[in-house]
Amino acid sequence: MKKKIIGFIPIKLNSKRLKKKPLLKLKGLPLFVHVYRRAKFSKLLDDLIVCCDNKKILFLAKKYKVKCIMTKNTHINGTERIAEGYKKQKKKYDFIVDIQGDEPLINPKHIDKVIKFHIKNYSSDIILPTLKIKESNNRNLIKVVKNLYGEIIYMSRLDVPYDYEKKNDNFFKHLSIISFKPKALINYSNTKRTPLEKLENIELIRALEIGLKIKSENLTGDSFSVDVKEDYFRAKKYMNRDKLVKSYLNLWN
Repeated sequence: MKKKIIGFIPIKLNSKRLKKKPLLKLKGLPLFVHVYRRAKFSKLLDDLIVCCDNKKILFLAKKYKVKCIMTKNTHINGTERIAEGYKKQKKKYDFIVDIQGDEPLINPKHIDKVIKFHIKNYSSDIILPTLKIKESNNRNLIKVVKNLYGEIIYMSRLDVPYDYEKKNDNFFKHLSIISFKPKALINYSNTKRTPLEKLENIELIRALEIGLKIKSENLTGDSFSVDVKEDYFRAKKYMNRDKLVKSYLNLWN
């Protein structure tokens, strides 16, 4: 039987590092609209909804024909926001995919790969894809540590694991496409912030601290979130040579 899958894109208007980030324009479209339109190319999502916290985003979503619902402005992170979005749905789904709203160059094929991987690894509560990177002092990149079975055992903004003998220059950063089982997402959202989550300021550490099983799939290519101005200018540059953008740029305008 075919699995039913819903995708949510959590959007928060005000960001500490980059003000009104979702509204920043790229090729004439707000940043979050790029994420939505690219995610719509996924072949496995049965539905896709933006979860926002501000009427400005709701207005723009309607203008650009983006399916959008209002959520509370008190959520600490995007995972809590999509949990509210899921609770508002009348239908039940087998998997919930969290697609971060600040990655305007997201690859829809990555979304489908994550979904397929979760179907194959159904015993896992959460699937979190990773990309290999070189050593980096960028604390906006979240690095993950895995065990021998591909399960994530820790995450940090520092370069982990520490390379004591300086023989390894490969680390893994996590991508912002996260597949949840519904029960795991609800369990997460019903739990208060945990000690290590607060310490590292990484929302998925809460899942590890409450014993949820997170498995990782290694993907290829590149993807990055727009966290600071430099990322925005980088996205502008990359967008000029992106092939997918041409196929949706003028849709529904």
